[in-house]
Amino acid sequence: MNKEELVKEVSKKAKVSQKSAADILAATLETIEKTVAKGKKVTLVGFGTFEPRKRAARTGRNPQTGAALKIAAKTIPAFSAGKKFKEAVK
Repeated sequence: MNKEELVKEVSKKAKVSQKSAADILAATLETIEKTVAKGKKVTLVGFGTFEPRKRAARTGRNPQTGAALKIAAKTIPAFSAGKKFKEAVK
């Protein structure tokens, strides 16, 4: 399912226009993105948690030359599915 299909489904279920559903979805995703970028968690009970995770610096290898490379530490976004979501997917 892509974003357009998701907007159509939300529009049907919430009985709102597709424009309203698209605006709500965009606002939701933007809020989650900004919150995680600030280093905070967003928890949707039963669905899951979006959070920033730190990756330690490490040494990698260039696959063409085999030379060692230093990969810098960084923070990445992560999602952990909630219990209800995991059970629905089983």
